[in-house]
Amino acid sequence: MAVRNKLEMLVTVFGGSGFLGRHVVRALAQREYRIRVAVRRPDLCGHLRPMGRVGQIHAVQANLRYPQSIEAAVRDADVVVNLVGILFERGAQRFNAIQAQGAGAVAVAAKAADARLVHVSAIGADPDSPSRYAQSKAAGERLVLAAQPEAVIMRPSILFGPEDDFFNRFAALARIAPALPLVGGGHTRFQPVFAGDVGEAIAKAVDGEAKPGTIYELGGPDVRTFKELMEFMLTTIGRRRLLMSLPFALMKLQAAFLQFLPRPPITPDQVELLRSDNVVSAEARRDGRTLEALGIVPESIAAILPTYLWRFRKTGQFNPHTAQ
Repeated sequence: MAVRNKLEMLVTVFGGSGFLGRHVVRALAQREYRIRVAVRRPDLCGHLRPMGRVGQIHAVQANLRYPQSIEAAVRDADVVVNLVGILFERGAQRFNAIQAQGAGAVAVAAKAADARLVHVSAIGADPDSPSRYAQSKAAGERLVLAAQPEAVIMRPSILFGPEDDFFNRFAALARIAPALPLVGGGHTRFQPVFAGDVGEAIAKAVDGEAKPGTIYELGGPDVRTFKELMEFMLTTIGRRRLLMSLPFALMKLQAAFLQFLPRPPITPDQVELLRSDNVVSAEARRDGRTLEALGIVPESIAAILPTYLWRFRKTGQFNPHTAQ
């Protein structure tokens, strides 16, 4: 493929209206790419347009369960980015359909359009995992590389940032609940990564700065247990709550009922995910497949969390820049 000016290059971003998608679109817009955001509801993408110049960002309808819509979304694209993923299943939105078969369909369409591909998976993707989420992520990686061996795959740990679904969820729970659950004792280790840093890593891959056919693992500077993350969150919002240890079996039983809520706080499959650490592997660090290898110094939770969790404090008088 001939080298083209960024102002002429078109990047199709599947799932660009979501939490991570906003950071990806912003990073690409700053680099002057033309951006096509492919989503199920284009009418809900108005918040993205102010991130770029007039006409730079536009939205189209696409659904990973329908290959024809995928093919239309990647037509004439130079690079394709797939961010689509689900945390729990509802109706036709199944792990295998979206994160495995859907990912494979995007890779096939990108290859047919002679477009490079950046695919976002997750740390913990494993065909042998007891979690169907992790199994589908691994299956998606396999189908992506089978269709396009030169694709770049990004595996982030849990994401944090102003609209995240992790710290915001537990901070909101801490406002109304006298105790927070520690599944399996809260010993599972995480390496939270700022969504803005992941967005920058993806943009660098679009720039061609990542190694083709490589799986990167993206984590922040801090490795902490689930219990330590809850303690840090509570300190940040200035609240004291009992941290109650719950065995995996008991939590899975409770999750069996909670999963039927419109937006479940936890599902049995997510309980299975919590049995394994979610951190960058020693192999990825050794082989240079990390944020640092891409020239990114990751932000810490201490620097970012206080800037958006302040609203969960007891009083409205809070300067996020002085929080420890």
